[in-house]
Amino acid sequence: MATTYPTTTRRARGPRISADERRAEIVEAAVTAFAANGYAGTSTETIADLAGVSQPYVFRLFGSKQELFLAAVDRAFGRVTLAFEAAARKPVGEIPGLHPILGSMAQAYHRLLADRSLLRIQLHAYAASSDPIVGAFVRQRYAALVHRVSDLSGVPAAELRGFFAEGMLMTVAASLDLTDADVAWTVMCDGGRA
Repeated sequence: MATTYPTTTRRARGPRISADERRAEIVEAAVTAFAANGYAGTSTETIADLAGVSQPYVFRLFGSKQELFLAAVDRAFGRVTLAFEAAARKPVGEIPGLHPILGSMAQAYHRLLADRSLLRIQLHAYAASSDPIVGAFVRQRYAALVHRVSDLSGVPAAELRGFFAEGMLMTVAASLDLTDADVAWTVMCDGGRA
């Protein structure tokens, strides 16, 4: 089922802005649209409508739907990277069992998950990775994020793996609106159920 978008997300036509500014607006509209309906289920016409531009203009700036999708995915990874870098500069509080920088990054990521488009486009990016070009791009961006967190935190590989595993669990749980009560984490962790 296709998602409808509120008319308030559509940019009102106004004074002329630069191609770079318009490109950024189109990428934000693409994040919203691809997050709602995925790569295959989203048309460039829908994205153009959300951005308040013509479809030919979208193709003039991006060349193809695939390039626009990659730009949207890149924007999502960029937001996570920037949040992690900011968190590493100013660790706040401690989370038991986590290195202070990883704890700060976990808190930053938890705040990012409030943006439903950001978390859902991540999931759609992984799902669209059967396309060779998309898959190569998503692998490269994910690996770059892992390396960046490793560089910023200096933690051993096992701790880094645990951090990213927990992050994926947070992404899926937030996407499904799950709570601890929904999935009985403590029962599963205590060995009561597989």
